[in-house]
Amino acid sequence: MESYSFNAKKPLFFVLISSLALITACGGGGGDSITEVPTPPPIVVSPPPVAQPININITNPVLKIFDNTPVSDRNNMSMVWSEEFDETQLDPETWFFESGDGSQYGLDGWGNNELQWYLEDSATIDNGVLVISAAQEMSNNRNYTSARLHTRDRVAVRYGRIEARMKLPLGQGIWPAFWLMPQSDTYGTWAASGELDIMEAINLGVDDEYKIHGTIHHGAMWPNNTSSTGVTDVTRDSVLEFHNYAVEWDINEIRWYIDDTLYATQTNWSTINAPFPAPFDEPFYIILNLAVGGNWPGSPNSTTVFPQTLEVDYIRVYEGR
Repeated sequence: MESYSFNAKKPLFFVLISSLALITACGGGGGDSITEVPTPPPIVVSPPPVAQPININITNPVLKIFDNTPVSDRNNMSMVWSEEFDETQLDPETWFFESGDGSQYGLDGWGNNELQWYLEDSATIDNGVLVISAAQEMSNNRNYTSARLHTRDRVAVRYGRIEARMKLPLGQGIWPAFWLMPQSDTYGTWAASGELDIMEAINLGVDDEYKIHGTIHHGAMWPNNTSSTGVTDVTRDSVLEFHNYAVEWDINEIRWYIDDTLYATQTNWSTINAPFPAPFDEPFYIILNLAVGGNWPGSPNSTTVFPQTLEVDYIRVYEGR
């Protein structure tokens, strides 16, 4: 390449022509070539990952019925079924996860004017414990969400001891339940075919009251049904820890326990469509749920803290031997 230096004595047009010649000579591809600037690759924005459901339902489960020998002596019984919640996900062969407000069954508010919308994924497993969470959040025009799951068409039991080790939630308008419903409405719709509530509690801690309820519903179809309830007082400390809530369901007697303490017994029930011991002579399935609001507890108020959780360590079923 020829070297050029500026000489102030040269005419200006000579300098400009010389500079042009220098630029052309340094082009590297010929005097009339144009250097192309590569086009940068397009920026690809990946969509956020779609959250996978925690719980799933199946439509073709296999029903297992445990027709148990009644328990007359807790020192002489054997376990026939259990749910230990040791897996990372609930088994759809065992559990069906309800959703909605019950209107799909003609029971808006699940027949009790409850305020929550049940979501399948409000039930999770955390370190071997089932956690059902009630939250104050909008879903389908409801102000609260929670979970309800059951074993209908999957696991049903008749007689024996049915127990769950649970830690209960607190607060106005909070309603946890562990209960049984008939696998088949042999004697008619609710409550002619019965309902057996192993543990219910409402408004725990409100006005420093802590009561546990065990109830049977029976008699005729609504609104001509009746119920029988046993109630016991417990302490705040006992509610905040895990305890066993159980029934021992015999042919002629049903007994309710907290841990090993008996607090209620029922020996008298009926249905209009069959003699005693109907309706409690048929297989029943298991339900767990955490309701918010409703006719019985009333609505949450400014003192209610969310989220609230019902925690279940295990469910076990025993028969006598």
